Amino acid sequence: MTEDPFVAHRSLLFTVAYEMLGSAVDAEDVLQESWLRWADVDRSQVRDPRAYLVRTVTRQTLNRLRTMSRSREEYVGEWLPEPLLTSPDVAEDVELAESVSIAMLTVLETLGPTERAVFVLREVFEMPYGEIAEAVGKSATAVRQIARRAREHVAARRPRVQVSRSEQRAVVQRFLAALRTGQLQELLDVMAPDVVLIADGGGLAAAAPAPIHGAELVAKMLARPDRVVSAVWLNGAPAGRIEIDGRLAAISLVVENGKVTRIHAMANPRKLTRLDEPAELSR
Repeated sequence: MTEDPFVAHRSLLFTVAYEMLGSAVDAEDVLQESWLRWADVDRSQVRDPRAYLVRTVTRQTLNRLRTMSRSREEYVGEWLPEPLLTSPDVAEDVELAESVSIAMLTVLETLGPTERAVFVLREVFEMPYGEIAEAVGKSATAVRQIARRAREHVAARRPRVQVSRSEQRAVVQRFLAALRTGQLQELLDVMAPDVVLIADGGGLAAAAPAPIHGAELVAKMLARPDRVVSAVWLNGAPAGRIEIDGRLAAISLVVENGKVTRIHAMANPRKLTRLDEPAELSR
């Protein structure tokens, strides 16, 4: 019996929705809605199931993005993407790992819904402009212009310095070791002077309401020994899982020139439900 195309491409479809939404919960909802639509389709009329399903998921995701705009505006404090536990294998696909990184998803959040969809489908999944046009309801010419603007927007905001996987891992390990000891100087040594800490508590967990700038302030906030710190892979990169008095948090780091330059700390418990089983991501 031939496997249903939706099941065969499920990890791809989830990845498409997640990259556009930054939320695994919402991505799963989109897949459920897309499955219901797929169940009513005459399969004999579908020439390319993969392309058809990506278009369906894209349309449902755009609908979800537009309805989510108000809730994002009303969100308490800083909003960060929902982190996913991933296997180290995800990092083998460098482009996929970069596209699902917390840093990249945070940048993509600054795009409009259509720009984000076009960028993800073109730059990450390398879809032809014609197929993207069908998915977003624009002409191919318009999609090319949107893609160019989105690329320029992302390029101006993404980390400028690319580091090797070995350097990234070494710096993250140093940072996590400093967190375990709670030693102020050890934290200062591994962070850039202009490091930025962004924390997301969603009003449900203690978190700084605005970004904290500067190594001294960040180190003083983080330097406490009463925590359990473990190394994990989140969104295709080495990261940290932290437990403090039974409360959970996830830490994702941006590394440049051997130092931590940006810290994303996710403490909203509603966003920490996918840290026990690796997510299946694919392009």
